[in-house]
Amino acid sequence: MIKIFITGGSGFIGQNLIEQFRNDYELLNFDIKEPKNKTQLNYWCKGDILDYNHFKNSILAFNPDYIVHLAARTDLDEEKDIKGYNANIDGVENLINILNQEPLKVRKTIYASSRMVCRIDYVPTNFDDYCPPNLYGESKMIGEKLVKEKAKHPHIIVRPTSIWGPWFEIPYKTFFDTIKSGKFFMPKNINPKKSFGFVLNTTYQLDKLLFTQDKLKQVYYLSDYPNIEVGTWANLIAKYFDVSKPKSLPLSLLKIVAFGGDVLKKLGYKNPPLTTFRLNNLITDMVYDLSALEDVCGKLPYQLEEGVKITTEWIINKKQ
Repeated sequence: MIKIFITGGSGFIGQNLIEQFRNDYELLNFDIKEPKNKTQLNYWCKGDILDYNHFKNSILAFNPDYIVHLAARTDLDEEKDIKGYNANIDGVENLINILNQEPLKVRKTIYASSRMVCRIDYVPTNFDDYCPPNLYGESKMIGEKLVKEKAKHPHIIVRPTSIWGPWFEIPYKTFFDTIKSGKFFMPKNINPKKSFGFVLNTTYQLDKLLFTQDKLKQVYYLSDYPNIEVGTWANLIAKYFDVSKPKSLPLSLLKIVAFGGDVLKKLGYKNPPLTTFRLNNLITDMVYDLSALEDVCGKLPYQLEEGVKITTEWIINKKQ
């Protein structure tokens, strides 16, 4: 049976990927945290990608055919020292060195980066053009550069955009919860288009990218296609929560609320409903060229409304 080694398999995308693969492949989830989905505990090996020897020995012992590297620190909380994101830099370099130096049969490795290697309002000219908005994005940029410069084994890089669905957390779980509570407001006369991804489409895309044998491009964004409109998405979420559609407020008023969120965050409140950063993300178009991804993956298994239905049902059932 084909063996797949997944780092960060206890995370949001990782748990969904294990569900995608569990019936067909032998899996090992190498993660410092155990999965929240307790049905996946038998796949879990506790480990830290920053512990080189344990990381190496775990890969050698499992002897995988494929590797999907998802492990990372993904929050945006670190504002002072990029060393707080060592997992995204040294952890990547550890995997590169292991695969470059050890006699393994790995056919392909997928390295997960992030769309935040560029700020949301910056349109890169190519995949080597970077403009990270924060230390998290900078750490992912450094990780990408390490892969491009040092990896001597078959690999591709993927940049997940804004992925949502079952087992998600901040910020998109907060987005759903805010709509459910009636506290979400759309900016009046603004309905931006976004390259967002429903997680079960994302895992389908990872499956296709992992096992496609033809020559692939080096980097792919992961997102649904076509793009979605935030207002349409928010209205569907309200529909399946059986609540009123979100109302609109003037952008000037939302900016005041966002400023208040900035103040709360500086005072130590970790997750204010709205900040200037989040408001900017909300009102700015975020559209990527996904034609190369579509060429590989073809039609996606889930449309927007079906993804919203599955996600809202998961939220409702999880709280019962």
